Amino acid sequence: MQQMRFHCADDTTQINALLADGLSSKLTSPNELVSFYAHRLLGTPYVAHTLEGETELLTINIHELDCTTFVEVLYALTRTTLNGRSSWRDFAYNLENLRYRNGRMTDYSSRLHYISEWIIDNVARRNLVDATPDMPGKLYMVKDLDFMTKHRESYQSLATDDAMLEKIRNYEMGFRNHRFPYVKREWVSQKKYAEALRSGDFIGLVTNVKGLDISHLGIIEKKDGKVYLLDASMKGGKVQIESEELYDMLRHNKNNIGIRVFRIKPE
Repeated sequence: MQQMRFHCADDTTQINALLADGLSSKLTSPNELVSFYAHRLLGTPYVAHTLEGETELLTINIHELDCTTFVEVLYALTRTTLNGRSSWRDFAYNLENLRYRNGRMTDYSSRLHYISEWIIDNVARRNLVDATPDMPGKLYMVKDLDFMTKHRESYQSLATDDAMLEKIRNYEMGFRNHRFPYVKREWVSQKKYAEALRSGDFIGLVTNVKGLDISHLGIIEKKDGKVYLLDASMKGGKVQIESEELYDMLRHNKNNIGIRVFRIKPE
């Protein structure tokens, strides 16, 4: 296990309590467990950049979440429960296994920064299933993923470290003309998509921003046949269920052009 960074002494206690509740729920479906834990985290404050520091450490923080760490925490809680385990140490193992390339943390460049690579790496290691190709009417997009090196000043670990910048650039080289599936924004409003999506699905919002693939993550929340996003919201300042339906949320942001859908692979 890698050296870890905690938000506070209560992190491990809180994780153990959540895992105990998850095991007591007797839920065995990954999607049901994702939804179960997401509802337990409602109201958690949104805080960005909690993973950043002078040295890359396995950061464990369930008291402050952004959209990516929210999804990662849900995965680690769910996977640990599916494994029948109840210790924060098992949670930490599963968190590292998801967050880093090949499941192993070495330095900042080993973190799976682009969601496209995050999906590919974790699908290959049987952590996740990419459900997007099975969605009706899916399309494919081709993009160069190079946002990080083109905007190095936005990243603490890249701003002044030329060697780290080159490491990230080398990984980006593998994602030139990257082709990936997505569901077009306009189609999300159709009934067949509402039926295909499940509560507890992980959702990535596909962006038209140059060099970037996905700009936001969350999970699906279905209520009365309608589809909503449950996410760690920067605008709302906390983990919440968005008040607008998913399609309306997408169309009110011109940069959101569609979605990707992925799920935790059952044991």
